[in-house]
Amino acid sequence: MGDAPQLDRLGDGGGRVSAHEVKGWCPGALRPMRSGDGLVVRVRPFGGRLRRAQADGIATLAAAHGNGLLDLSSRGNLQIRGVTDTSLPHLIEGLRAMGLIDPSEEVESRRNILVTPFWAPGDGTEGLVSALTDALSTPDAPALPGKFGFAIDTQRSPALQNASADIRLERDAQGGLILVAEGMLTGKPVTQQTAVAEAMALADWFTRAGGGARRMSALIATGTVPKGHDTPRQAGNAAPVPGPVPAGVLVGFAFGQMRVETLAGLAKHGSLRLTPWRLLLVENARDLPDIDGVLIDPADPLLRITACTGAPRCEQALQETRALGRALAPHLGAGATLHISGCTKGCAHPRPAPLTLTGQARGFALIHNGTAADTPIRTGLAPDELKDHI
Repeated sequence: MGDAPQLDRLGDGGGRVSAHEVKGWCPGALRPMRSGDGLVVRVRPFGGRLRRAQADGIATLAAAHGNGLLDLSSRGNLQIRGVTDTSLPHLIEGLRAMGLIDPSEEVESRRNILVTPFWAPGDGTEGLVSALTDALSTPDAPALPGKFGFAIDTQRSPALQNASADIRLERDAQGGLILVAEGMLTGKPVTQQTAVAEAMALADWFTRAGGGARRMSALIATGTVPKGHDTPRQAGNAAPVPGPVPAGVLVGFAFGQMRVETLAGLAKHGSLRLTPWRLLLVENARDLPDIDGVLIDPADPLLRITACTGAPRCEQALQETRALGRALAPHLGAGATLHISGCTKGCAHPRPAPLTLTGQARGFALIHNGTAADTPIRTGLAPDELKDHI
């Protein structure tokens, strides 16, 4: 059910202290999260994949019951924005009819499974996803923190190591499967047949070892480690960009957001695999026509700017973010990346970034090599002077 909300007391840059609610859980479909533009309903596609009919159906439902905006999350999910209390039951009914709803809120909260988008039919990935989904749906599945997640990263070289997960299935240098507790440089050898049972045993070990509301890496950092995890991991640092890949074509979106018409347009060309990079993989596609809102140029600077929803759509944001991102994009240096956050929570990019702009009650704070909550080198910067600092 997630952790109890807590208040994180944060400075607003003007000598005052503001309160930002740290929820400690991610929204779902059965447990949406309220934002400044209504309810955010997160659809967690089974296996990280939407069939063409499902993608088209989501677009239709989001147009009818939301505000027409869709977000891609860093956990490989799709968020429908602007849902009302009145329209929510109708939206859930439509999603359930398409096979996109879990049996219960408890099962949904546990089914945080990130799947590599680069899997190929017959490589075992689909079987692992199905078995893990079933295991997490059982009544005796471990009670895990709200943001605790699994990654099935089964291509020859890991691609998801920079994405959020606590328990991972990866390949070692010899191509064998290993089970990895996040925070460790080694893993435990497993097989296709034993991998899911071992993953669930590791999740149970986490709870018995006192993991509590923490993430796996925080427990590992205390020196508490599981036994038998002594096979070296491969290092992986995937940073995909739009373009062709063996399974199809990757496409991007400014700030990971699109309109329903864009999703419906993409659905005409193939099933869609979601990714933690806020890109979509259009299965078996090669040449796509121009579709409004789709970024296909890997050099587009908008792909190198991460920005949260910002004000006014987020009730906790102190500044607008995405119009600012579009204004700053032409001034971003080649290869440079920028994180713009409406407040110090840094929801869109919780990890350190080379350059971060954090919204304050008056202007923005500028942070180098840190998170949105880290100590800034400048504060109170007006939007029209930011281009001189990036």
